[in-house]
Amino acid sequence: MAKRLLPDPDLEALIQQLNSDAAEDEQPIVAEDAAEPSVPRPRPRNKSWSLPQPDDEGRAWLRRLLAGARKSHASDLLLVSGTQPMARVDGSLVPVEDRVLTPDAVAQLCAALVPASHRLSAQGSATADFAVVSEGIGRFRCNVHRARGNWSAAVRVLPEHVPDLESLHLPPAIERFAEIEYGLLIVTGPTGCGKSTTLAALMKRILSRRRVHAITIEDPVEYAHPHGRSVVEHVEIGRDAPSFSTALRASLRQDPDVLLIGEMRDPESISIAITAAETGHLVLSTLHTGDGPQTINRILDSYPAGQADQVRVQLSVSLAGIVSQQLLPCRDGGGRVPAVEILMATHAVRNLIRRNKIAHIRAQFALEQQSGMLSLDNSLAQLVNEGMIEVELARARARVPEDFDRLVKKR
Repeated sequence: MAKRLLPDPDLEALIQQLNSDAAEDEQPIVAEDAAEPSVPRPRPRNKSWSLPQPDDEGRAWLRRLLAGARKSHASDLLLVSGTQPMARVDGSLVPVEDRVLTPDAVAQLCAALVPASHRLSAQGSATADFAVVSEGIGRFRCNVHRARGNWSAAVRVLPEHVPDLESLHLPPAIERFAEIEYGLLIVTGPTGCGKSTTLAALMKRILSRRRVHAITIEDPVEYAHPHGRSVVEHVEIGRDAPSFSTALRASLRQDPDVLLIGEMRDPESISIAITAAETGHLVLSTLHTGDGPQTINRILDSYPAGQADQVRVQLSVSLAGIVSQQLLPCRDGGGRVPAVEILMATHAVRNLIRRNKIAHIRAQFALEQQSGMLSLDNSLAQLVNEGMIEVELARARARVPEDFDRLVKKR
């Protein structure tokens, strides 16, 4: 006769406890103003945030908001529940309309904004980056995400056409980078300072003067450059390649002359970009750093300590220059103008990098102005002397206020 298995009381207690925990997880989160406080539980990692189906009313409303942002010359449009639709104009937030957005309203706007190709990604990870074109209004770079359980969106208003260098009021010395055959040019500065726009304008200048095979790697693609006399390919992260480093590594086998990398996000992409520049390609990219010396240190710090000497030699050979910029409001209230610092990789700068004398590079701005070097203080002083910006604002942004004061004309 078979032996009967008796229930294990410890096992049954464990199963009951697990079932109890699962039931508690299914309970709705208690509101913050409820009588009894509760500790919020982490949401399951595989939670799918559903978007409503887009409808004609949401699409029409979204078009009005996008058109309003474009008409007001905004750089960004923010759609967040609990406040009005906000546009960033000359660095300041202004409402596009008086209506306060509800969570359902923002969800409907996001549903109209997210293209079908990114809908599953947005719902699966609760965030998505993409670019859209609204017919008759223009092109926009978008980020849709979740905040406190609600949908939100940040929309970057892109210029209707790839701008010329002259229209951006950039120093003429930047044009020199369009003539070089190989090297690494890095444009730095805070978010929203126009780094991508500067690279796009520089790429436009290169394509207008030379026959090259250019590959842009962006997340998402912001500017569509026509082929013209050249061959241009646009690689979008998430659609055409899984990551910057993967796309960059693959691009080196595609016979490029010029590579534009939207952002060097990790040590691997930095390493590949330096190697590409060292082996005869012109590489244009961005970093979120404040100035030239800080950018060099950021690159060097991304490598293990044992590779420091080797990387310094590589960077001293491959670097073409570093452009650091920030946008300041114009004195007459008519937009913003860039203050720009240009570090050229001259023989002296390369030697300082090789010898790890990064702190001494700043002295070269005063010594090598003929080569195109331009300090931020000099750029700020020029803008003040031309009547473009207020002197108080410029002095607050100066690296060495005393040097700035000597450069400003007495009034």
